[in-house]
Amino acid sequence: MAIIVALTLLAGMPLWLPGGAAGIDNLVFPLVFAPLIWAALFFHACLDPRVGRVALVAAVLFLMHGGLVVSRFMGEAQVVEQIP
Repeated sequence: MAIIVALTLLAGMPLWLPGGAAGIDNLVFPLVFAPLIWAALFFHACLDPRVGRVALVAAVLFLMHGGLVVSRFMGEAQVVEQIP
């Protein structure tokens, strides 16, 4: 579950990170931080004695970033040409 949540965070982070001067910082940071995100989720799951809290943190992160990705793809479709 930690890898699924980490991949969802990876997909959602470019949508809220600023672009930076070159416009690619929002793509580089999630890739660089991917192992750290996974490790934090994994060790939190291993070290926290309350499984419910682990599931709640993972579910909130998954739903927030998953919602960002879904909202990005469910935007308005652009109409190229209207047929009379």
